[in-house]
Amino acid sequence: MVAAGMCVAAVAAGAQDGGTAGARVAAPVDPTPAVAPAAATGPLGGYNVLIADRGNDRLLLVNEQKQVLWSYSFDGLPPDSGADDAFFADDGHSIIVNLEHEQVIQVIDRATKTVTWQYGEFGKKGSGPGLLNFPDDAYKLPNGDVVVADIRNCRILEIAPDKHIVRQAGKTGQCWGGGETLASPNGDKPLPNGHMLISTITDHSIVELDENWKQILHLSLPIKYPSDPQMTAAGNFLVAGYTNPGTLIEVARDGTVVWQYQPQGDGALNRPSLALELPNGDVLLNDDLNARVVVIDKASNKIIWQYGVTRQPGAEPGHLRIPDGLDIIKAE
Repeated sequence: MVAAGMCVAAVAAGAQDGGTAGARVAAPVDPTPAVAPAAATGPLGGYNVLIADRGNDRLLLVNEQKQVLWSYSFDGLPPDSGADDAFFADDGHSIIVNLEHEQVIQVIDRATKTVTWQYGEFGKKGSGPGLLNFPDDAYKLPNGDVVVADIRNCRILEIAPDKHIVRQAGKTGQCWGGGETLASPNGDKPLPNGHMLISTITDHSIVELDENWKQILHLSLPIKYPSDPQMTAAGNFLVAGYTNPGTLIEVARDGTVVWQYQPQGDGALNRPSLALELPNGDVLLNDDLNARVVVIDKASNKIIWQYGVTRQPGAEPGHLRIPDGLDIIKAE
């Protein structure tokens, strides 16, 4: 999510620098500027949140009371090189991650905390067999295959468990030109109907592929640097704008913006990269360079829940540092 495509690499570098600036000072763990009432079921609607805390090279599973239920550390990595994204797989028994800056995808068993599958070579960029160039948004499909947005190779890959390429969308290394090219894709959300929803950085668009991976929609967006689109219950697209100040929009298939979040003050965003609609209708969002994950009440446009201390990155309890990905799982 955070790394730019071929034409915007400098943006990502600047974003990363911005996330590490400033001293870490003591602060209350819960500074949430919440003024809107939470839903009766609570702001998370009965779910726990998986956070890819990239700047701390770790994963955290956090409940609504902000207790850490599970964690995983990526040992021996350079600073800020942890997982950009993390999604549940195998009915919640596994987690699939992409370490974008390290050029690998991994599947991690939750119970044993062991890596059960990997694609890519640590620190080695490429486009040939077994190689990636800034992989983003890796998902495991029900059939066991893995899909990933290979940003700087300008392609989407479906990879079988034995690591052969099942199919590809986009043309390797061709990031412009229309047709079936993809302009630095950084999101590849699989949809229940077998389609795929892709965000492309350098032309600020959403692309939808059908079950045969043919483009059936190419929608230009009114935001720069769209990141990791998700579907809403209403059938719209929820997209974060990875900018500062950041923007979050819900857009219909015809391009109409039906909801937008771009506040000032404590609610302002700094390079948000992934938002998803909770089952209760509110929006869960990782606000990367503000070092927090928040829930936004759509009716009031107010933050009603937060994990992390705004603009104070850290590794101590209650803090995050460049939270770059998230997913949810039903609380037990």
